[in-house]
This record gives sequence, C-alpha cells and structure tokens, in this order.
Amino acid sequence: MGKSISEVGMEDLVRAGVGEEEAKWLMAELKAAIAKVGFSQKELWREVTARKLLKPSHPHPLHQLLYYSVYHNYHNGPPFYWFPSLNESRYTNLGRIMETHCPKLFGASYEDPISSFKEFQRFSVQHPEIYWSIVLKELPIHFLEAPKCILDFSDKSKRGGNWLPGSVLNIAESCVCSSNYSNKQDDCVAIVWREEGNDDKEVNCMTLKQLREQVMMVANALDNIFSKGDAIAIDMPMTVTAVVIYLAIVLAGFVVVSIADSFAAQEIAVRLRVSNAKAIFTQDSIVRGGRRFPLYSRVIEAAPLKAIVIPATGEDVQVQLRNQDLSWKDFLAGVSHLPRPNCYFPVYQSIESVTNILFSSGTTGDPKAISWTHLSPIRCTADSWAHLDIQSGDVFCYPTNLGWVMGPVLLYSCFLTGATLALYHGSPLDHGFGKFVQDAGVTVLGTVPSLVKTWKSTGCMKGLDWTRIRMFASTGEASNVDDDLWLSSRVYYKPIIECCGGTELSSSYIIGNLLQPQAFGAFSSATMSTGFVILDEDGRPYPDDEACVGEIGLFPTYMGATDRLLNADHEKVYFEGMPIYKDMQLRRHGDILKRTIGGYLVVNGRADDTMNLGGIKTSSIEIERVCDGADESVLETAAVSAAPPNGGPEQLAIFVVVKEGMNISPDTLKKRFSRAIQSNLNPLFKVRWVKIVGMLPRTASNKLLRRVLREQWKQHVQIQSKL
Repeated sequence: MGKSISEVGMEDLVRAGVGEEEAKWLMAELKAAIAKVGFSQKELWREVTARKLLKPSHPHPLHQLLYYSVYHNYHNGPPFYWFPSLNESRYTNLGRIMETHCPKLFGASYEDPISSFKEFQRFSVQHPEIYWSIVLKELPIHFLEAPKCILDFSDKSKRGGNWLPGSVLNIAESCVCSSNYSNKQDDCVAIVWREEGNDDKEVNCMTLKQLREQVMMVANALDNIFSKGDAIAIDMPMTVTAVVIYLAIVLAGFVVVSIADSFAAQEIAVRLRVSNAKAIFTQDSIVRGGRRFPLYSRVIEAAPLKAIVIPATGEDVQVQLRNQDLSWKDFLAGVSHLPRPNCYFPVYQSIESVTNILFSSGTTGDPKAISWTHLSPIRCTADSWAHLDIQSGDVFCYPTNLGWVMGPVLLYSCFLTGATLALYHGSPLDHGFGKFVQDAGVTVLGTVPSLVKTWKSTGCMKGLDWTRIRMFASTGEASNVDDDLWLSSRVYYKPIIECCGGTELSSSYIIGNLLQPQAFGAFSSATMSTGFVILDEDGRPYPDDEACVGEIGLFPTYMGATDRLLNADHEKVYFEGMPIYKDMQLRRHGDILKRTIGGYLVVNGRADDTMNLGGIKTSSIEIERVCDGADESVLETAAVSAAPPNGGPEQLAIFVVVKEGMNISPDTLKKRFSRAIQSNLNPLFKVRWVKIVGMLPRTASNKLLRRVLREQWKQHVQIQSKL
C-alpha cells in the first residue's frame, strides 16, 4: 500500500492474488485509464471504477493495492470512491424535485441536481416551509384534517416552532393503505422474510393487503384488553409479527414502548417503569443457530405486567406462562367473534400525539425516554426518501431491532415510500443472512461497521451475488475505511451512505446522498432543511467554509426533533448553556465534528460522557454503577471509550481505584466487570482494558474529569495499534 499507482507493476498484482494472465489484462487496462485521464487521483479512480476493472470476486488485497496506490499521498480532503452521474441524478428523488422546482426557485442560477445541490440544501434551511410543502406532496401521507400551515412560531415556548399545526392523522394508516402517490397497491409486496436455517427455501412474501388485514386484526384484539392511550411494550426480535404488532398499536391509538431484545431484566424493568407500560409483547425465546436463548424469563423477571407471548418457532409457546399472561394464539382468539376481524377504523389523533416511546442513554442513571409523535415518522421517511433515495420497487434490509431507533426508521421508510421491507429472522453475522440478501433481491442494505468488520474477517459472504444492491447505508458507530472499501467492492463500488443522527431528532443530521461524491467514513452534507454550526472552545461558530474541529450546535428549527422528555428536563438537556446564533438558541446534540478541506464531515466522538459501544449508546455513569458493585475490592471506577486511530467501533476502558489493603489484578477485575456489565446492562458490551490507579482526576468542585482519562486511553489505543 506504500506505492503510488505509477510504481505498481505486474509482480504487485500477482502478489495481490491474481493470475499472470489477468494481471497482464489489468496492467493494460490501468495504462489505458492513465492515458485517458492522466494521474489526477480522483479522475483516475473514477475511471478505474467506471471500467469495472475491480470485480467483487477479486481478492481484497487487489482492491487495497489499487485504491491506496491511486490515492497515495493524497491530502486534499477525504478521497472519493464514488461519483454521481448527471443522467442518473435526474432520476433520484431529490434530483427529480430539483429539476421540477429549482428553475422557478433559483432562476438562471440553477444548473443541474449535482451542481446546484449545495444551494438547494441551503435553501431548504432558509425556507423550510417551501421545502417541506414540496416533499409532503411526494409522500403518501393521509391527513384526516390537513395542516393549517407548514410551520408556526406563535407559541414561543416551542423553540423549534410548531410543525404542521392543526393536522389530524394516523401515521400507521398511511403505512398500511394503498396509495397512488408512490404506486402502493394492495397486491404490492410489502414484506419479504426468511427464517434462519431455511436458506434453500423460497423467500416468504406478504402483500400490502395481507399486512393491512393482519394489522387490523391485532388492533381489534388490542381493543379487547386495553384503554386508549395505554403504553404497550415490544421486546422481541424484529420479525414480521413484531412489525404487525407495532403498526397495530399505533393504528389503534395506543403507544409503543420500544425495548431491545438484548437487554438484561434490570434494564427492561427501568424502561417499563419510566414509560408506565401496561403490558408487553415478547417471544418465548430467541432462536440463533438452532439454539434457544431465553427471553420470556427475562421479561417476567423485570416486571409483573401482562405479557403476550409469541412462539419463536411453530404455533405454540415453549414455556409455561403465568396466569395473567396470554399466548399469541389466545390473544388473537379474542376477535374470533367479530364479523369482520380484519377491518378496523383507525384512531385519528393530533400530529403532536405520542405514538412511540424510545430510549437513549444520556449521562444520568436512567435512560432518556424520548417521545415520537405522528410527525417523527414523516421526518425520518423524508430523509430516507431524499438521501437514501428509497423508492417504490426498492427492497430495503437493515438488521436492527424495534428497541433501537433504526427499527421504526426502517419500518416507516419502507411503508411510507412503497418500498419492500426485508427481514431476516436470525443472526446477520453468518452466510444465511447474506444469502437472504441475495435471494430477496435487496437493493438497499443497511449496516453497522462492526457487522461489516465481521463479514470481512470471517469471509462468510464469499460466493454470494449482491450486485442488485444499489447502495448501502451505515450508522451506529464510526466506520473503518478499509472495511468500507471491502463492502463497497462487493458491488462494483456502489455508495455507502453514512448516516449520523439521534433518536431525539427522528433522523440523521449529517448524511451522504446520491448527488455528491462520497468518501469512506465521511458525511458529504447536512440533511435537507438541517442547519448547524461548529463551535470553537469558547462557543463561537467557525465560518461555514472553514476546516475545523468542534462541538456541533444545531439550528432549533428542526422538523421532527423532540420538544419533550418523559423523565428529564428537555430544556436543560438540549438547550441550557448553548450559545445564541443569529437570534437562535442553538440545540445541543453532543457530537464533536471535524469539517475537512472541501467541506466533508467526520464525527470525532462525543462532547459529553456518553459512549457508543457496538452501535449502542450508553452512559459512563451506567457502566460505572455496575462496575462499582462488581467486586468488594472496588472503591470507585471511571468508564471511558475511544475509537482506534484507523476507525472502527469505540473500545471500553475502566479506570479503577481499589480499597486500601486490597490486592487484585487488572485481569481479574476485567473478567468481573465484563460479567457484571453483560448481566446487568447488555451482553454485547465488552471491557477492553482495566487500569488500577491511585486516584481519579477531579475538578475543584469534585467533578470527575473523564476527558483526562479518555486521553490516556486514546494514547494507549494508539500505541497498541502501532504494535
């Protein structure tokens, strides 16, 4: 990887894993590409990918050799690996509305979707009412009562304004009903899925009509038991049944409480308590690799609420239920007396009504309870429509869970655009998932970086044809450039759209798109209608075109962002202490952003003490609370995380002060901390390093200085990476 492309010879290609004949062909094609465009690095890589010199079947060392040698000693911002086509750009969702509306909005200054994208994004920030009036006409949202306007600032208590005031709807109705807006017809395939272990069987399909009938039957069954407005939890894998339950709860005027199926009983209990849930839908177990892992037992340990239990396999649950609980079969039997159990009249509500309670860890002991309303799905779908270009005919797969924000985002992004939702009932870490992606004809595949790293390191996706994929989406944690190079190379260097946002925003605030060149691990733009500044250490904004690093401050006029928290002071969490910019109180998000030469963006971690472990945000305090009680020798602990220098998931370190007279090794503590964290918080969390110290650094007011420890951990990680 240390050579420039002009120095690469036949022997290098052969060493990278290709035969001599193919190496001769590649050398000839490389010379032809250089003769055509010269040694301009971006143009040469564009030519290499346009000629499809590198194929998915080629060994990864060959892809590495050519990519890194083309961009050898490149210092002009992040190197681009994908470039938009002017002709194709006009057929994207964004390009189409730009071609229709921008000549009127911009006059002679409008050129084309690629050249004018930045201007259109700025326009959407300055004139959100115009942008959102255009986009709402593109989505099949059915309003019982249309909004009086797009945005109203008359209520001064709402810093972000009042969006779509006066509108009445049920967003789940728009999901399950046909529409001419996006060619959503009753016979269209709404969901495709496959059970783990059925790799050689046909993919299962459910039409929009079948989905609607199942959702309405569950909505009728809910009405038999619950009172309108009740909060009802879902804690199970994201299966077809889970999706039906989610939509039915919203359609019937109840509130979904989202809980990830990986949580320990204590964490489930916290979320049930904070949300005041009345019942919970769960599975008897989770089946992975032919083995059963208990889920119902964790749920009943968490709370005495009524549980409705779905069998992981077959028609009957495999556990003994408590008296107050119901099997899925008995739950549905409650509507057998109805003349039309598959028909249901939606419960229409104000757009501000809560539909879903999700959780995001902050820096307090309890996770923040974030309320999604009927507005939130409109925002997340609009961003998927604009930036991921989700369209009718797409098959969108994203291994996730309804307990994380990407679950609802995926669900709404499919059903509100006419795309097909693809679900794999099993682990995404193995060949079976990849074969499902192939067989289901997935066109948009969502990932998290740690998943890609596993696919690459194990070789489990070898031999599969993923070439129907037209783009990837990546979120949850920092991406690794070489892992992304491997992923994109599987499909002839299609784009990986990086996404970074928050549950409380209902969306991403920075993202990629199909109208700008894309670079591995970087974000090319803010999302449409999103404005922000990057602040220096004194809270002053850097100029918009200056390369810099600092904390982000979001413009408060953010369609879909929360205006309330169930268990915390919203004003204090998101606005208190943030600077004023152009008469706006900026909104806190907490990320540290780096703006590169050329205006691309890279996330450099968190400003607060929230950490991101394997795509799951948690707080230092939650980790420390568990570690403090993990061994009697522990006096106090401090938890910090840092990503490796070459990118990838954050790694967890625990600094510990032991009690006087106690003698214990770091390795022993590491094992005990890991066991306690996995039992009490999340089995996916791993402790990478433990260091015993005499005391923890603190301020004069006795506040723990985690940033000092974080720097120590970063230095350790850097040294280890060099070794």
